[in-house]
Amino acid sequence: MEKINLIKEYPAYYKANGNPVEIEVEQINCLTISGIGAPDGASFQNSIGALYAVAYTVKKYSTSDQRDFVVPKLEAFWWVEEGLVFEETPQEDWHWQLMIRMPEFVTNDPVDQAVEEVIKKKQIVLANEVQLKPIHEGKSVQVLHKGSYDEEGPSINKIMEYMKINGLQMNGHHHEIYISDPTKTPEEKLKTIIRYAVK
Repeated sequence: MEKINLIKEYPAYYKANGNPVEIEVEQINCLTISGIGAPDGASFQNSIGALYAVAYTVKKYSTSDQRDFVVPKLEAFWWVEEGLVFEETPQEDWHWQLMIRMPEFVTNDPVDQAVEEVIKKKQIVLANEVQLKPIHEGKSVQVLHKGSYDEEGPSINKIMEYMKINGLQMNGHHHEIYISDPTKTPEEKLKTIIRYAVK
């Protein structure tokens, strides 16, 4: 049975370097869960657990239907209330939407079944907030950030400068794709794609 690997099939989506690059991001379907709070807070961490639990249960159902896939990288949109400055807003007031991309053949039915199973068998009630949603960023600018999440400033500035030079405007939230697993990777070696939809 062939195993679909979205990371290999869509290299432009999951690969970047230290220089800003424009890409066109097609509409995709993602398992998502949203909330408010600091990235090291219980709500955020518990939501990651719920999201992965559903993702791997969906993978199990797909495998039984002879359609196996590799669970892709974790991603997140980050934003604050309109009128606030992100850097000046306390982390406990940060909004986020966690995401894991799904193959095109994954539909709402197996996701709903997976949510029910995770709640019943693993007692992860938070799984009830996981949904399959279409995400469409379109034209975007991205860069690879290496190092701590707290030191993304210079990488973000590269994107902002690129946008200014090329007459582009931000058209969406701050988007991070976590290429490295922070539980297994030293902070200074973390790799994160930072992306902004633009117009």
